Amino acid sequence: MNKVFKRLLDARHLDQSFLHPKYEDLANPNLLPDCKKAVSRIKKALIENEKILVYGDYDVDGVTASTVMEQALILAGAKKDHIEIMLPDRFADGYGMSPQLIKKAEKDGISLVITVDCGSSNHDIITELNHLGIDTIVTDHHETKDTLPDAIAIVNPKRRDYQASSGLRDLAGVGVAFKLATALKHAGLIKNDQEKWLLDLVLLGTICDNMLLTSENRILSFYGLKVLAKTRRPGLKELMQKAGVKNLNAESIGFQIGPRLNAAGRLDTADLSLNLLRADSPVTAAALVEKLEALNKKRKNEQLFATKEIEKRGVSDDPVIIETGHWHEGILGIVASRLVEDYHRPALVLTELDHHIFKGSGRSFGDFNLAQALDYTKEFIINGGGHAGAAGVKVDGKNLYQFREKINDYYRSLHLVNQEAFFRSHADLDLNDFSDLNLDLLADLKMLEPFGPGNEEPIFRLKNVQITSVTRMGAEHSHLRLDLRDKTGKNLKCLAFFAPESWLGLDPACDQIEPLIKLTENDFNGVHSLEARIIDINML
Repeated sequence: MNKVFKRLLDARHLDQSFLHPKYEDLANPNLLPDCKKAVSRIKKALIENEKILVYGDYDVDGVTASTVMEQALILAGAKKDHIEIMLPDRFADGYGMSPQLIKKAEKDGISLVITVDCGSSNHDIITELNHLGIDTIVTDHHETKDTLPDAIAIVNPKRRDYQASSGLRDLAGVGVAFKLATALKHAGLIKNDQEKWLLDLVLLGTICDNMLLTSENRILSFYGLKVLAKTRRPGLKELMQKAGVKNLNAESIGFQIGPRLNAAGRLDTADLSLNLLRADSPVTAAALVEKLEALNKKRKNEQLFATKEIEKRGVSDDPVIIETGHWHEGILGIVASRLVEDYHRPALVLTELDHHIFKGSGRSFGDFNLAQALDYTKEFIINGGGHAGAAGVKVDGKNLYQFREKINDYYRSLHLVNQEAFFRSHADLDLNDFSDLNLDLLADLKMLEPFGPGNEEPIFRLKNVQITSVTRMGAEHSHLRLDLRDKTGKNLKCLAFFAPESWLGLDPACDQIEPLIKLTENDFNGVHSLEARIIDINML
């Protein structure tokens, strides 16, 4: 084991159980609230050959969870033509259970609805289904309200009446769906180990929903990465090839696979991504991937348009940024994320719909819980909710000013301090020379994959280094190559894309620095070498 890697494990207090987690160490699914009730009701549906409708969401978590639930039911013995999947339309329905679900369930003779990644706050819809004699099982991971809907079972680790254990509280929607699948296995309805082939989808939903990759999610993502590498799904194979995925890791999932799957729900219908995940032939998959590729390009253009417009007019000085305009609904969350990144403040981006109604998405960080903030402003919003770090909201234009004031008052009332710290890069280790920076170290670091919240990619601070050259790269000279030498004479090539002007202007003759880096592998003409990506630079 590389010496630097050994130091890293010690610094992070990690042991072999993290490097090589055991699948059998996953928590018993029956620790989740109402899980046994859900299994009992599903078993009844299977015995009586009932028609089941799986109701999901339009993001990657919702689409993967829908697919997992459908395939788990089939593995448990349900007939494929007795299962339907319904996803909400982002534009017509918004988040959560749509009234259209009631019409569809009644029309199609559905007797059991199973939600994934939603449903915990849809009291009225579930009550109406009850009146029609249609039962509901909710599987979800969103924050709940004080009261729960009158469903047969509400399998949600974030229930306020439940004390989560074993990392279950951090499950994505697809993670909760998978736990129900394992509960069906424990009940003898699914053959042992058959559920493991669902883990490629669990990985995608968990990473794309930005969940903590520790405890339960560490085990799920570790094995999910292995399953994704040998996935049986023609759709995922075709998508990864089209996206140019060379290395399967959290970065390629988050920046190449995820955005393409999300593009369907953002700009069109999430059924495109759902059908891709369920595709059983390469020909069908290839046609769907082409459509997703076109939508992803359109998404980038819409995102750039909104971002440029906001940059041009400037943002307010309020602690919570709220921007309104006439933008595509599907890109609001991405733009909000960009504002958080650029201004280090929570942000909500809303677009004006018909009748002066504004609909939007928000992103937060640190100690500011966006879901709680929206609950605080409920007198001035039509509806809203979500997670601490991401939420959706709808506001009547006549209440927009009061909403803006209320949410900012709430932020100020918290007296939060040192929130900038959440954006600072922190080094895991200081390195005084480059002697142990090699491909063996990179191979060891890959054992920590996939990286994500709670298991971030390691950062190293380089000390006692000398700048030997500074080179601008790229057509617009906006990228940086920094060549460094340590005290023993060893060299290291470091890169920074879209580097700040202060970095591009470094002077090898007089500037003393301590760069913070991540390690990467360069493959040029079949020659593999180690290089670094600059995360930050401390001037001395």
